[in-house]
Amino acid sequence: MSRRKFLKGSAGAAGVAAVAGTGVITGAPAIAQGREKLVLVTSWGRGLAGVHDAAQRFADSVNAMSDGTLEIDLKANGELVSGFGQFDAVTSGQADMYHAADYYYVGQHPGFAFFTAVPFGMTAPELHNWYYHMGGHDLHREIGEEFGLVSFLAGNTGAQAGGWFREEIKSADDFKGLKFRMPGLGGKALGKLGASVQALPGSEVYQALASGALDGTEWIGPWADEKAGFQEITKKFYTSGFHEPGAGLSVAVNADRFAGLKPAHQKMIEIAAAESNQYTLHQFLANNSQALDRLTAGGVETLQFPDDVWDAFGAASNEVLEENMDDELFAKIHDSVMSSMKLSSRWTGLSDSAYTAQRDRVRG
Repeated sequence: MSRRKFLKGSAGAAGVAAVAGTGVITGAPAIAQGREKLVLVTSWGRGLAGVHDAAQRFADSVNAMSDGTLEIDLKANGELVSGFGQFDAVTSGQADMYHAADYYYVGQHPGFAFFTAVPFGMTAPELHNWYYHMGGHDLHREIGEEFGLVSFLAGNTGAQAGGWFREEIKSADDFKGLKFRMPGLGGKALGKLGASVQALPGSEVYQALASGALDGTEWIGPWADEKAGFQEITKKFYTSGFHEPGAGLSVAVNADRFAGLKPAHQKMIEIAAAESNQYTLHQFLANNSQALDRLTAGGVETLQFPDDVWDAFGAASNEVLEENMDDELFAKIHDSVMSSMKLSSRWTGLSDSAYTAQRDRVRG
C-alpha cells in the first residue's frame, strides 16, 4: 500500500479529529458559498519575524489576486493545529494546505530535508537555481505525490546563524550532553557529537532556553533572533552555522484539493508562493545587519566555531546523509542537489566570490 493510500484510509471522516502526538484539529476546512476557501495551517506562531510574515504574504497575495473567488484562511500554530501537526492535518484532508519548513517532516521521509536545508548544503541562490532550473521542483512534486501533496517553495531565510550558547564552544567535545534545539538533519548531526537534540516549534524556544530546558538554540539569524529575545538570556552568539546555509520554506496543498481547483487558482498559488519566496529572502537580508548592530551594541558577543569543530560538523553531517542513501528517492534527490550545487558554485566562485573579495579590498 502506498503512503498516500494509507494516509487517506486512516483519515477520519468527521470534521473534528486528533493528530496523534502533534496537536489537535479543532475544525474542518469550509467552503463559503460562491467561492473557494482553503484553510492554511502553519508551523509558525503569530509574530515570528519573517517566517510568519512569509505565510501571511502568501495568503494575502492569493486573496488579492483572486478578487474574492479564492480565500486562504491562515491559522497560525496553535490556532487549529499545534506543534508540528501540519503535515498530518493536510495529508489526511483535515486542513487544505500548510506553510512550514519541510525539514520538520523528515520523520515522514528524510528527503523532505532538501527542500529546507541539509548540513553543508546549498545557499539560497544555489537552492533557487536547483529548484527552478535544475529539476528541484519536479522532485518536490515527486516526494509530495507519495503523501498526497502538491508543494512549492514559499520563503527563504538566507544563511542561518550557528546559534546562542550559554558557554563558549571550544571543541567538539563541548557538545556532549548539551541540550540544544536544532531540527532536521543538522540536528541529527549534532546528535552524533553527543548533543541532546530537541526540535521545538519556534514559539516554544524562548521559554525553553530561559527555563534551562535548553543549554542553547539556533533559530534563524540576527533579526528574527532579536525579535525572539534570545539576547535577554545569553550574550554568546555564533554567527555562522553548518546546518542551514539557505533555508527554504514551503507551501504544500492537499493533492485532491489542489486538483479540484480551477487552473487559474492553481496558478495563483504557484505565483504567490514564488513571490513570497523571493520577498522573504530579501526581508531577512535587509534586516539582519541592522539587527546585528543593535545586538552587539547591547553587549552580545559574536563568535565563530573553531576549524576543528567545523571538521566535526562535516564528518557527522556526511555520516547522517550516508545513513539515508539506501532510500532510493532520498538518494535521487541527494544526487540531484549535489550535482546542481557543484555547477552553481563553480561559476559563483569565479565571479561573485572573486568580485566581492576585490570590492571589499578596494573599498576598504
